[in-house]
Amino acid sequence: MQRLKQYALMALMLASTIACKKDTEKIDTEKPTIDLSAATAFPKQCSQIKRGSSFTFHARLSDNVALGSYSIDVHHNFDHHSHSTEVEECTLEPVKKPVKPFVLVKSVNIPGQPQQYDAQLQIDVPADIDPGNYHFMIQVTDQSGWSIQRGISVRIVE
Repeated sequence: MQRLKQYALMALMLASTIACKKDTEKIDTEKPTIDLSAATAFPKQCSQIKRGSSFTFHARLSDNVALGSYSIDVHHNFDHHSHSTEVEECTLEPVKKPVKPFVLVKSVNIPGQPQQYDAQLQIDVPADIDPGNYHFMIQVTDQSGWSIQRGISVRIVE
């Protein structure tokens, strides 16, 4: 009987510990953010990038709990399709068919699960690609799986 009381007491303590832990754990319900407002952020809406050059993508990423990864997708906008998440509209060149468009898809894991991260990624733009209108897509995913995208319109110039 004494042993049964001990087991019952241990079970009750374990159940209350689990219940307390669940009350204090927060469930992540917020998407991460992409901040391009800093003077050093690049590219920004309507930026021009010279083909045959290199530039550094730079953005401030943040999340209320923990960041997981980000990805970059650069592709042509010669047909004037839209992914833009920005208010400002850029001047578009006439519609054209791609011959040798620039395409870049890159994923980066963010180490250490920080809440804030200064993303910096060097991007080389080949000299022989089609100049013109492009989309620069940024996607950030947090550790819980929430994600957000920013669609920036840029122009690659000769």
